[in-house]
Amino acid sequence: LVAQARDAGAQINSHSPVTGLRPNGSGAEVDITSPSGRESVTARAVVLATGCRERPRTARLVPGDRPAGIFTTGWLQRLVHLNHTSPGTRAVVVGAEHVSYSAVVTLAEAGCATVAMVTDGDSHTSFGAFDAAARLRYRFPLLTRTRVTDIHGNGRVTGVTIEHADGRQRRLDCDTVVFTGDWIPESDLAVSAGLWIDPATRGPSVDTGLRTSARGVFAAGNLLHPASTADVCALDGARVVDSVEAWLKRSDWPASTAPIVVESPLLWCTPDRVAPGDTWPLRLQADSSVNRPRIVITQGDRELWSGRIPWIRPTRPFALPRHATARATGLEPLAIRVDTPTTAL
Repeated sequence: LVAQARDAGAQINSHSPVTGLRPNGSGAEVDITSPSGRESVTARAVVLATGCRERPRTARLVPGDRPAGIFTTGWLQRLVHLNHTSPGTRAVVVGAEHVSYSAVVTLAEAGCATVAMVTDGDSHTSFGAFDAAARLRYRFPLLTRTRVTDIHGNGRVTGVTIEHADGRQRRLDCDTVVFTGDWIPESDLAVSAGLWIDPATRGPSVDTGLRTSARGVFAAGNLLHPASTADVCALDGARVVDSVEAWLKRSDWPASTAPIVVESPLLWCTPDRVAPGDTWPLRLQADSSVNRPRIVITQGDRELWSGRIPWIRPTRPFALPRHATARATGLEPLAIRVDTPTTAL
């Protein structure tokens, strides 16, 4: 992919963080700091694809000592796969998402055993086959409805205190703690640029053309829907090209858009606005599990789309088809709700 981008004429600058973004109504000015110094680049189109990150220990407000041996999955994988170093010998994994099982595999590759996987949820939110295969292969317990309440260690982690839903507490001896999942967008650049921020996702608000609130500034990938898999983010990249091209060639930019609102148990939807004539699959996330739900989209008293999906699970974004908002008209808000199946008596 890198070779294809370069062959197409793209200049790829690594070790060059963007430190400022200033929309100007017809594009934006971008501040870049690189090994060769600082520079500003003015562009008619800017695509933000800064992704997401796991919430670290400090953001989760886990008290205790501050010893070495505490990681997120990203730092763990960097340590093991790039620095070829072992994090320790016995680890507690906090979280039970897809990425949590990836952390278990990485730990095993570094010779570190997983003592336990701990989640305050009622179950893991990965695939059942992943959970069964990982626990069979790596022999660790999954402790649900349990949270880490304290981290111990002077210089190095020596253990954690966990608390079960019934109030019971106990200590797990370990020298490594890995905080996994609980994703948040890397939205600092979008916030500093004054873009509209969706309070539910905490990423930029975008319409069905992946346009932000600033003309000429677009957003794609896990900055919008943390955390989806790489193939989903790549599809966003392909989609945003169409909107960028329309902007560069014809200055196409909608004057107004229709907002999307969601009802419980749904937490958020992205895109969160519908642009006239544009469609793109909606990605949503819920805070609870529902089997065989029927999803309904309405605009005023009109039903625009409905369909049944196999299930929804916490921490796992799911998609509705591209045509789900095709019948939207005007600027009246769209509402998305979940109808749970009823059991016949």
